[in-house]
Amino acid sequence: MGSFRIEGGCKLQGEIIPQGAKNEALQILCAVLLTDEEVLINNVPDIRDVNKLIEILGNLGVTVQKLGKGAYSFKSDNLDLDYLESERFKEEGSALRGSIMIVGPLLSRFGKGFIPQPGGDKIGRRRLDTHFEGFIKLGATFRYNKEECFYGVEAANGLKGTYMLLDQASVTGTANILMAAVLAEGTTTIYNAACEPYLQQLCKMLVSMGAKINGIGSNLLTVEGSFVLTWLSAQNLTRHD
Repeated sequence: MGSFRIEGGCKLQGEIIPQGAKNEALQILCAVLLTDEEVLINNVPDIRDVNKLIEILGNLGVTVQKLGKGAYSFKSDNLDLDYLESERFKEEGSALRGSIMIVGPLLSRFGKGFIPQPGGDKIGRRRLDTHFEGFIKLGATFRYNKEECFYGVEAANGLKGTYMLLDQASVTGTANILMAAVLAEGTTTIYNAACEPYLQQLCKMLVSMGAKINGIGSNLLTVEGSFVLTWLSAQNLTRHD
């Protein structure tokens, strides 16, 4: 294993401009699927996982324009949902764990979502139960193709707001459920929700798009669904050093 040797006692000086946080970027990028209006995002980090997700969005039919360093325009007005069941998506989606968060927006907006068993960074077992149990409580049905390791979630009659207690305060699980709930009919109450800064930024983005979310920053989120998402101008990702 590689190692770093650090010797102290030296005065530090200079300036750096930290790029946006990866975990926040993955959530924010998936949220562009909730609307057919243009979404502008600044300070997008130029790192492998984020670039992979942007590529997946482009293959799904999102119009992606790079406006400058870390600045992008996204417009999801002509999506190819057949791509989600293609061999290409099964390969691309399985290579990026963060791609699981496209399911919530797609389920909410189109009534269905698909995702291969995600891979990505290997840092131990991380369950997907929270994601799918939340979708099921909102009224979706869940199926799993064991041979292809492929998940499908559908809501033929639309999603309905509900009360739920998450068995795990999963950041990505909370984000996925939240993005599904914003277009669901009625009120959704999420207990034991994650409250990390990444999730707070996602909530603020959705609110700026027109969502009604109470309890941001706490473990109790209340979402008033059935709103129309609108154009979002220059969403800035948080800088973390």
